[in-house]
Amino acid sequence: MSNPTIAVFPGTFDPITLGHQDLIRRSASLFGTVIVAVAVAHHKKTMFTLDERLAMVREVFRALPNVQVESFTGLVRDFAVNHGAQVMVRGVRSVTDFDYEAQLAGMNRALAPDVDTVFLTPDARYQYISSTLVREIATLKGDVAQFVAPGVHAQLMAKLRS
Repeated sequence: MSNPTIAVFPGTFDPITLGHQDLIRRSASLFGTVIVAVAVAHHKKTMFTLDERLAMVREVFRALPNVQVESFTGLVRDFAVNHGAQVMVRGVRSVTDFDYEAQLAGMNRALAPDVDTVFLTPDARYQYISSTLVREIATLKGDVAQFVAPGVHAQLMAKLRS
């Protein structure tokens, strides 16, 4: 029996890391459809354009048929409701992440009572990885190949050379 549950995994993915990949792959095994919702991120200065971030995420998940990749702007709650999602998946690496994510989950629950939030923790190998740290280390000429997929690493290096 297939699982009809639609889950949304929102984020900026600037760039997508192995931690994100771990959580999205695990989400794909739990839910019938996972929509990776790439935020336009009007409130952040991103290293990669929206189109570049969408392309990287699509490339990483091209072999997973139940993972879709779409962009969104505005409230993720609206995106989830408009796509018929019953679940929003959020990754938490630490107590600090959990505190912030619990606040978001409470607000989203008040705004969209029919959409539950599920928290997943990454595999211990990825517990400390964040896009922010990957960008910072790469900008300072550190090796980040162990934190991102090879194609993402190539795009990151190309971006830094330009």
